[in-house]
Amino acid sequence: MKRLFLLISLLVLSKFSAQTWATEDQYIQRFAQYAVEEMEKYKIPASITLAQGLLETGGGQSRLALEGKNHFGIKCKEDWTGKTMAHTDDAPNECFRVYDDPKQSYEDHSIFLATRKYYTKLFDLDMKDYKAWAHGLKKAGYATNPRYASILIGKIEKYKLYEFDDVNSKEVLYAVLKKYPGLQEDRQFMAQLEPAKEKKKTIAPTPKTQSQPKVYALAPEKKERVKTRTEILNSILIKSHPNGGLKYIVIPEDTDVQFIAKKFKISESKLIKWNELEGNVLAKNEIIFLESKNSAGNTATYKAEYGEDMYDIAQKFGIKLNKLYAKNRMDEGQKPSSGQLIYLIDKKPRN
Repeated sequence: MKRLFLLISLLVLSKFSAQTWATEDQYIQRFAQYAVEEMEKYKIPASITLAQGLLETGGGQSRLALEGKNHFGIKCKEDWTGKTMAHTDDAPNECFRVYDDPKQSYEDHSIFLATRKYYTKLFDLDMKDYKAWAHGLKKAGYATNPRYASILIGKIEKYKLYEFDDVNSKEVLYAVLKKYPGLQEDRQFMAQLEPAKEKKKTIAPTPKTQSQPKVYALAPEKKERVKTRTEILNSILIKSHPNGGLKYIVIPEDTDVQFIAKKFKISESKLIKWNELEGNVLAKNEIIFLESKNSAGNTATYKAEYGEDMYDIAQKFGIKLNKLYAKNRMDEGQKPSSGQLIYLIDKKPRN
């Protein structure tokens, strides 16, 4: 009887172990694509994003992931205006962000890292140095667990997640299939590969015929699909400004402050204040900062170009407009002349 009980116990334990192992593998199969897409947009290693997702969700099984679609344990913070849920983490009933879809959680994780000053130094690291990123996250205070970096590194090396740092969004599903050949039996997964297979089909060459020499330029035969305005706006990338690593974007199509505020989870009032905006309309190619600008530039002087005003120069160099006027002993609203020397660090000497 004891032997029978021991045998049943071992079978149960082995079943649970297998489920845990399968859960983490299934998580990688499901979310590797999101991690690679975010890597392309925000320059965060896919291996790090996946390892964080695995750890924070317990392989996709945590309450935050299942109920709130929150895969990275991001708390509400003062600027969150979306849905929330209470969850006990470092303290009882803390406020956590809730998403409609895990993909939103992945993008919000990228934005969270890319727009907060604590994590600025991470983006100076080699994107393929997952160990440096893991230690950098711990040092910046992402998690309180003293072993956080080593746990991330352990998961990356156990599942060889670093392989995803070397693929792009068009290759990632093939990389997943290579890693998990058993997915060939998964119809749902294989269906995702069909569009890519269609692109790879080759067309039989047509016989060459004699023709008169061309004396004009031929337009390209292949026509790329024109992106919609929404697609263009949703593909905005956060950039790092040379002036202290300030986070900023360049508006690709005419839009408004409300759209940018919602996309990057920043209040409209902060965007208006930080960028000294007089209205809500944002024009194409306009520079918009996602944090407060600096009081000085990173280069001593600049020669104003024809048609530029002080606001243009302030945005170009990431300097607060009132500070720029003061440094150059100019009145608010006064415009520089073409070729005028504009002081960006020190105050303009008196004549």
